[in-house]
Amino acid sequence: MSSTPAAHPSAIEAHAYPLLIKQLLLTPLAVNPGQEIVYGDNVRFDYRTLQARIGQLAGLLTSLGVKPGDTVAVMDWDSNRYLESYFAVPMIGAVLMMVNIRLAPEQIAYTLNHSGARVILANREFLPMLAAIEEHLPDLRTRILLDDAEGELPAGFVTEYEAGLRAATPVTAFPDFDENTRATVFYTTGTTGLPKGVYFSHRQLVLHSLAAMAALGSAASQGRMHRGDVYMPITPMFHVHAWGVPYVATLMGIKQVYPGRYLPGNLLALIDREKVTFSHCVPTILHMLLEHPSAAQIDLSQWKVIIGGAALPRALAQRALALGVDIFGGYGMSETCPLLTLAQIDVDALDDAEEELSLRTKAGIPVPLVDLRIVDPEMQDVAHDGVATGEVVVRAPWLTQGYLHNPDASAALWAGGYLHTGDIGNIDAGGYLRVTDRIKDVIKTGGEWISSLALEDIIALHPAVNEVAVIGIADTKWGERPLPLVVRHAGREVSEAEIIELIAARSRAGDLSRYAIPERVAFVESLERTSVGKINKKKLRGLHDPSTV
Repeated sequence: MSSTPAAHPSAIEAHAYPLLIKQLLLTPLAVNPGQEIVYGDNVRFDYRTLQARIGQLAGLLTSLGVKPGDTVAVMDWDSNRYLESYFAVPMIGAVLMMVNIRLAPEQIAYTLNHSGARVILANREFLPMLAAIEEHLPDLRTRILLDDAEGELPAGFVTEYEAGLRAATPVTAFPDFDENTRATVFYTTGTTGLPKGVYFSHRQLVLHSLAAMAALGSAASQGRMHRGDVYMPITPMFHVHAWGVPYVATLMGIKQVYPGRYLPGNLLALIDREKVTFSHCVPTILHMLLEHPSAAQIDLSQWKVIIGGAALPRALAQRALALGVDIFGGYGMSETCPLLTLAQIDVDALDDAEEELSLRTKAGIPVPLVDLRIVDPEMQDVAHDGVATGEVVVRAPWLTQGYLHNPDASAALWAGGYLHTGDIGNIDAGGYLRVTDRIKDVIKTGGEWISSLALEDIIALHPAVNEVAVIGIADTKWGERPLPLVVRHAGREVSEAEIIELIAARSRAGDLSRYAIPERVAFVESLERTSVGKINKKKLRGLHDPSTV
């Protein structure tokens, strides 16, 4: 009996398959190429056209001298153009820099210079801002205009986006290269110091997309994302890749809707017209939408919404659930790409509505490949009993390796071999994380740590309270004392004594320390916010704590 000898291993020419962003386009083009991509009232096309436009943009950029390793900045509202940039820029080996258009002009200039951006794609609406910092951008050599209407090309711009795409020789075959090549960079919106650059490789973004898809797609029903969904981000595309979900939605080949500027009436109209079923946003944005008169006129019962960027308040969750919204928490940060956990639950296995509400408002359970711990100052794990608290530290294959050009801050971020989130939390017996505060926001009073988020949850349940933030203000006797800042609903009244009694009652019930009971409450017209819509407690402390003046 004869046999043919196997080929010697050295003769095998197996393809070494790097994880590159271009591969996220393979599945939608194979299984659902006719699915729609929508930009407001302006644009509607399918995935075949998306592929063609990505090739045209790549051709335009290369014709303008963009080379592997160069940084290309984008300054736009959420649009199909941004989605095309998410792919075309890194697919030619360049680095996509997402400009946070809500930063101060001098901060925008700093981030453009710090990232090394040489090319910018800028929406016409932001030209006055660019003009104001022009003299501070000596290395920005090429400008491309983004415009929803046909208009005159401003001085200093080489082309308008659509005209440039039409004239470009498209790239039809994108090369393989090292999967660890940097793909994106953007800047944190912290409340102290200069913005810090965080960066991510092709490998990290592909793995993040796969893990997010696995977590969202494996849910039985609640919190599930699938090919029948219609996706619309309500988290800016300049902020952590809109939480990475546009990459996930593209990989899944689902219908995508991009709203442009976030105007409540327009967002609700798009949800209604395009039958949007999946979104994500910070609590303040959802609160703004539910407050809009149009919210009561449309059916939101098919809408699934992840809340991140800040804890999901119980009052907001109750209001959304009453409208049929599948609302649930998620957790991550700029440095983590961002997804770490999701508050997905088995609704049928729960005993009552209170338990369901408690789980939905937690940060959730880790998504695949995330190693998440709660540790004490010596990096020792604390008990998973839903009570013991410590800092949240994490490992995952998509976490930023550090801050761009900032080795000292990078070393602090990764002290002990885990990424330090700066958040305090606990984990219950079921593995659900609850973030109880930022380390910098926890109130240290009477020798105890008081969670500002816990106090906010209680106060927000009062029907006259529209919004609330609790800050710690200096106190000579106790170190700090809690100060609730309350925005009332128009036409409704709640007194200082009523707010204090809400907290005192929970303290008498044993739910809170007596040190959590505030001596006073401040009623305000509005709450200061960061560039991405989060409540800015540092600025609030500066306004309301005399010791900071």
